[in-house]
Amino acid sequence: MDDRARVYHRWQLILSALNLVLTAGVLAGAAWLLAVERPPATACGVDLLLLVAVELAVLGLAVAVVTAPLGFVSGYWLARRFGLLHQPFRHWLLDRVKAAAIGGALGLIAFEIIYGLLAHFRLWWLAAAVIFFGGYVLLATVAPVWFLPLFYRLTPLADAALRDRLLALAARAGVPVVGVWVADQSTKSKTANAALTGIGRTRRIVLFDTLLARFTPDEIESVLAHELGHHVHGDIRRGLLVQGALTLATFGVADRLLRLSAAAFGWNGPADPAGVPGLALLLLALGVVATPLGNAFSRWIERQADDFALATTGNVPAFVGAMERLAALNLAERRPNRIKELLLYSHPSIDRRIRRALRSQGATA
Repeated sequence: MDDRARVYHRWQLILSALNLVLTAGVLAGAAWLLAVERPPATACGVDLLLLVAVELAVLGLAVAVVTAPLGFVSGYWLARRFGLLHQPFRHWLLDRVKAAAIGGALGLIAFEIIYGLLAHFRLWWLAAAVIFFGGYVLLATVAPVWFLPLFYRLTPLADAALRDRLLALAARAGVPVVGVWVADQSTKSKTANAALTGIGRTRRIVLFDTLLARFTPDEIESVLAHELGHHVHGDIRRGLLVQGALTLATFGVADRLLRLSAAAFGWNGPADPAGVPGLALLLLALGVVATPLGNAFSRWIERQADDFALATTGNVPAFVGAMERLAALNLAERRPNRIKELLLYSHPSIDRRIRRALRSQGATA
C-alpha cells in the first residue's frame, strides 16, 4: 500500500510543481506585457479599482486555461486511477467551478483592498494585514455555515447512541457544539475524516459518512478527540495569529519589493495598475517561502492534539486503529522523505503519529 501511496504522492508533487511554474509563467508574462503596454498610469479611485478588477479577471482566466489540464490530471484522472475518487466528472467539475468562483471572489476582494490602500497610504501593508486578519476571523466563523453546504449534503447524525457519546465527549472537553452532522463524502470518494468547524455558535461536529461506515465507535471517538484538542488548546485562535503574522510579514516584504519594482519598471508608483501581475507574482513567491513555516507550526499543534486525544480517551489501540484506517482510505504516504515532510506536510506522517502514541502507552503502562 505504501508503494502505491508513494507513487501517487510523487505524481501529485510533480503536478503541483508544474502548476506553480505555469502560474508563475503566466504572471511573469503578463507583467512583461504590461511593462510594454501600460494601462493608464493616472487611474485612481473607482477607475483604479475597476482596472484592477479587469486585470485580475483576465489573469485568472489565463491561469485557469493554462493550468486546466494539470487540474484535470491531478484532481480527477489520477485520483480515479488510484481509487480515491468515484465522483462523476460533471459533479467533480461543478465542485471545481464553485471552488474557483469562491476563490476568485475572495482574491478580487483582497486585491481591491490592497490597491485601495496602496493608492492612499504609505503604510498600506499594515492596514491591509489588519483588515485581512478580520477577514480570516470572519471566514473561520461563517465557512461551515456558508461554504460547506455548497459541497456536501449535511444531515444530522441518526445514530442516537453515537451522537450522545460524541456530544458527551465534547462536554467533557469543555467544548460546546450545536450538534453532530454527517457529510455525504461517499458520493465523491472513499476518503474519511472528521472536523469540528466554526467558532462559538457556529461550532459543530462534522463526520464524513465514510468514517461512520468504516470506523468503530472507539476509533471515531478518538478522531473527534483529536479535533476537540485543537479547540481546547485554542488552535483556531493561535492559527489565526500565526496566519496574521505571516500576512503582516508577507505584505511588509511585498511593499519593499513592489517599490523597488516600480522604480525598475518605470511604474507611476506602487499603486500603478501595471503592477497587478507583478504583485500577484511577488505574493505567490512569498507564499511559497512562508509555507514551510506555516507547516512547522501546523505539525506542532497536530502533535499536541494527538496527545490530547490519547489523554482524553485513554485508548491507544483505538487511536492507532484510526490512524491505520485513515492511512489506507486516504492513501497517505506513511514514511515520506524527511525533507519533504518538513517542507510540505501540515501533519506529522502517519508512522510518526503511531510511534508517538505507542511510546505514550509505554510511558503510562
